[in-house]
Amino acid sequence: MKIFSGSSNKPLAERITKELKINLSPLEIDIFPDGEERVRVVEKIVDEDTVVVQSTSPKPNDCYMELFFIVDALKRSGAKSVTAVAPYLGYQRQDHVFRDGEAVSLEVIIETLEAVGMNKLITFDLHSIKIPELFFMPIVHLSALGIFAEKIKEVAEVAHKNFLVHSAGKVSSEIPKPDGANANRENFASSPLWKKKDMVLVSPDMGGIRRIKLLSEMLDNMPYVSIIKDRDLATGNIESNEIDNPDPNWKKNIKTAIIVDDMISTGRTIVAAIDLLKKNGIEEIMVFATHPVLSNEAKEILQNSKASRIFVTDSIDVPKEKHFDKLEILSIAGEIAKELKATSH
Repeated sequence: MKIFSGSSNKPLAERITKELKINLSPLEIDIFPDGEERVRVVEKIVDEDTVVVQSTSPKPNDCYMELFFIVDALKRSGAKSVTAVAPYLGYQRQDHVFRDGEAVSLEVIIETLEAVGMNKLITFDLHSIKIPELFFMPIVHLSALGIFAEKIKEVAEVAHKNFLVHSAGKVSSEIPKPDGANANRENFASSPLWKKKDMVLVSPDMGGIRRIKLLSEMLDNMPYVSIIKDRDLATGNIESNEIDNPDPNWKKNIKTAIIVDDMISTGRTIVAAIDLLKKNGIEEIMVFATHPVLSNEAKEILQNSKASRIFVTDSIDVPKEKHFDKLEILSIAGEIAKELKATSH
């Protein structure tokens, strides 16, 4: 198996090859003065199974065109098969017609990928569970929920230990800070996170109910709620929010909320959910989202929010200029390597 990387997320490709204990195969990618790209496969790959890692953000149009060229180059160079690892699949939110006269952009992308000869796609946490049905070629739909579940358990365990240390009149210097360099360890030491019964999972919209139920099962049936969100399809503005829960006493003992979503783009949906939870008396809020699109002013919006920590994955490469104190990036490289290893035999 030969693994190649496009330009969008080479760090993830390198982590995957490190997990598999193989070298990343080279590609020549040249950009001409007019913006056109030229792609060339350097080494012999005749009858080889090949993999190309290319997330499609930022600049999804450029990322997709480069992916099309790489797949074509691999096929023309004699590759036996081409698997694309596109952890974040751009245009996935345009999977059907919302208003008369619109294109179904995702279908155009899928048809093009299939036309250039791609044999399989590996992706993560699609916006809709129905998207795989649009493909004729095999698609492997992985999820970061298992990674999130382990991190939630880890954070809760650290908070529990810190609570015990704090109760004994000591604060350990080894306990990690929850929200950046300026965090107050004593505040974290008395965090309510250590009590599972004090925690609730939150879907920031009704579309994430299936996701939140699966995560709840991974966390011993942790309680969950969903937020009812109305969005203007023309402007993208969120017009109203309310919490959907049949039990009027759902928040009686809840002190910590964990918001879980598939992606963070502008951050407006997440911040609206955070503010609503704060109005309902939640003391601490953490956010988990698979895809860090982080467009426009998302960095500032999230850093200035009332959340204590924002966890995302490396499905999209987050450049240094988009990092902020509350952000922590978890890697999906191990999950991808596991899938590639399982299917290469």
